[in-house]
Amino acid sequence: MSTAPPSAPRSATPTPAAPAAPTAPTVLTLRRAALDWRVRFAVLALIWGFSFLLIKVGTQAYAPFHVTFGRLLFGTAVLAVAMAVKRTALPRGARTWGHLAVAGFLLNALPFSLFAYAELTIPSTLAGICNATSPLWGMILSLVALSEDRPTRRRVAGLGIGFLGVLTVLGAWQGFSGLDVTGTAMALLASLSYPVGWIYVRRTLAGRGESHLSLTGAQLFLATLQLAAVTPLFTSWPQEFPVLPLLAVVALGALGTGLAVLLQYGIVAEVGPTTAQMVTYFIPVIATAAGVTLLDERLTWNTPVGALIVLAGAALTQSGRSTQSTQSRAPRTERSQA
Repeated sequence: MSTAPPSAPRSATPTPAAPAAPTAPTVLTLRRAALDWRVRFAVLALIWGFSFLLIKVGTQAYAPFHVTFGRLLFGTAVLAVAMAVKRTALPRGARTWGHLAVAGFLLNALPFSLFAYAELTIPSTLAGICNATSPLWGMILSLVALSEDRPTRRRVAGLGIGFLGVLTVLGAWQGFSGLDVTGTAMALLASLSYPVGWIYVRRTLAGRGESHLSLTGAQLFLATLQLAAVTPLFTSWPQEFPVLPLLAVVALGALGTGLAVLLQYGIVAEVGPTTAQMVTYFIPVIATAAGVTLLDERLTWNTPVGALIVLAGAALTQSGRSTQSTQSRAPRTERSQA
């Protein structure tokens, strides 16, 4: 849509001369601004791509619920500091907090825990690729739950291509030989939890006056409380605190959950949600590279080939969606990452 104002009526007044070309400092400032969002975009992709490696390292010494609780705790701390600096108030109203509690479970507590449990038995590379199926699940759910999302031939084709890629990654022609079914199912269920949460947020919290930071900070806080209540029921307090896994959990929370959310909101505000969502397609590539190079995870030919097919299908399912529909969605917490 053009942002130019309507044409003014004709007048005898001479048309003013065109403004002078920007000075060199202005041009440099614009170029730096354009470069700035791209740098932040790359940092966001790296942070979310490495999240799967950090989960794997963390679960080598701590229980999955410990990893998830630490992740949420340190992520909430980062957002709390950001809210204090910006003097952002928490949301008001019991109904709002109730919806945020559900959103925190679907978008944070549940998928984070599922990925942590999944990586006990599957490589971090496979977890990262499973995460890339989230747009495919989202399309199926949106066709059922959101009346404004209508299927097109391109999007249906993308759905079919995407799930063909999933079968390629899993080695379906080999009868899924050597695949841990439980861990893979948990990772796929985690990726399904994200679009379920997005649709819930869109239906219950869209159009509210609170800032994105306020809603997300409260959401992460409630998810942290949920893990604080659940964790003691399934595991005991750690007896030892190995440094490297502990640092992985801290980085997973402070960077992969707290800082990443702030980066994402800044990119969305600057270049729009469509461009910001492209980070989804870099995450499995980075997760695969990190797992192979740093964790010595085995990589067969069907894993990268299938991942590329999944990403191509996911891209097609997101094409042709109206800008208005995309922009009308309520803010989401960590749309694409683990």
